[in-house]
Amino acid sequence: MEETRLVTRLLGGEEQALQEWVREYEPRLWRFVVKKMKQEDAQEVVQDTLLAALDSLPVWSGKSSLFSWLCGIARHEIADFYRKKRLKTIAFSKFASLEQLVGEMSGPEQRLDRKELVRRIKMAMTQLSWVQRRLLQLKYVEEESVDRVAQKLGMTFKAAESALFRARKAFILAFEEE
Repeated sequence: MEETRLVTRLLGGEEQALQEWVREYEPRLWRFVVKKMKQEDAQEVVQDTLLAALDSLPVWSGKSSLFSWLCGIARHEIADFYRKKRLKTIAFSKFASLEQLVGEMSGPEQRLDRKELVRRIKMAMTQLSWVQRRLLQLKYVEEESVDRVAQKLGMTFKAAESALFRARKAFILAFEEE
């Protein structure tokens, strides 16, 4: 019953209710999240969870406790955090000119921009030759070493290394044109 009143006050835009909510749930949420990931990453996830929960508060039904509901949101935020991190590592860490773009699109207020980013990546990939797409897929999606990429495509190590360089360059040009 107390949670329902707090939610009603929050939905009414009451500043004191927001302070009470953060004071009550942020430390508990921190303890929950820090058990599931590195401490240095946990604060970002806790903040993203609180922001997402505020946006979704009108749909909280009261069937579960507010804290249980927050933990569910936190689980999704943790998964999103690791997906973002993996995307940055695999897809963009080798494309230096795109790192700034990824950083700009990683904030919670740009969630919808991720769909646009994925669309642009797909479009850029369609502009590459089959070999270039396969090279990038083997290296950055399947995480194969350059040596394994060369073996799989019947190339020498040096030829694969050069082809990967050209494929990355072609991807960047195609992506920037999109």
